[in-house]
Amino acid sequence: MANDEPSGNGSEHKGWIERLSHFLTGEPQDQEDLIELLRDAEKRHLIDPEALAMIEGVLQVSELRVRDIMIPRSQMVVVPQDAELETIFPLVTESAHSRYPVIGEDRTEVVGVLLVKDLLASSQKGERLLVKDILRPAQFVPESKRLNVLLKEFRSTRSHMAIVVDEYGAAAGLVTIEDVLEQIVGEIEDEHDFDNEEYIFRRSEREYTVKALTPIEEFNDYFSADLSHEEFDTIGGLIIHQLGHVPNRGERADIDRFRFEVLRADNRRVHLLKLLLLLPDNSPDTETSTD
Repeated sequence: MANDEPSGNGSEHKGWIERLSHFLTGEPQDQEDLIELLRDAEKRHLIDPEALAMIEGVLQVSELRVRDIMIPRSQMVVVPQDAELETIFPLVTESAHSRYPVIGEDRTEVVGVLLVKDLLASSQKGERLLVKDILRPAQFVPESKRLNVLLKEFRSTRSHMAIVVDEYGAAAGLVTIEDVLEQIVGEIEDEHDFDNEEYIFRRSEREYTVKALTPIEEFNDYFSADLSHEEFDTIGGLIIHQLGHVPNRGERADIDRFRFEVLRADNRRVHLLKLLLLLPDNSPDTETSTD
């Protein structure tokens, strides 16, 4: 006699499809519900882990703002507008970037962008030119601009770099299209990435970007700290233990005098963290981030 009952696997598959259909056709639900559904699909091998990580990255891009990923002003490699072209070749050779912010009086005043291809083309003509003679207009964006909006602007203007300005119009840093795409596809080797052996990137006096794979011993040496490394080897492992789960982007953990905030993570592990040094006269509950 034929068995009219569906098999276990088929029933589970049908149940998941029904859940997805309900999500797409039912009442609006929050992003956490969507991510939970997608992670369930990955566990059932309906999508692969890399595809899930990219989808999560796309969702994160709609929430992240330029200030979360920008290269700070102090770390920008710049050229002065009044410099003669031949004098900046050593800088270009050493840094190996493809474009540079051009500054006026100081780093807060960006007057344009120098493209290396323009520099090479002009130098071949043998003319004695200044940087300001060949610079191109810069694209300026506020620190608060969302990354999904910026990515759309990059595509429409065919730009690769934008200068980030603060509320007073002064240059606060820069952001590239690669920086935005990394939030979706993961690390891309480019001129603004950490060196291969560099784990900690200083952004300001109290703010740092830290790779989750940073060995705790190296972290302790850098900050003269005493975080325990008996159970965990890396900062990422310590954060997961502190929170009790693999965190999503934006989750925070206060450990000792450090406030960690997750900048990038997938359903398996943490990738990148923002670190804020807490002031000694403030408790973690009252200390505010520089968001």
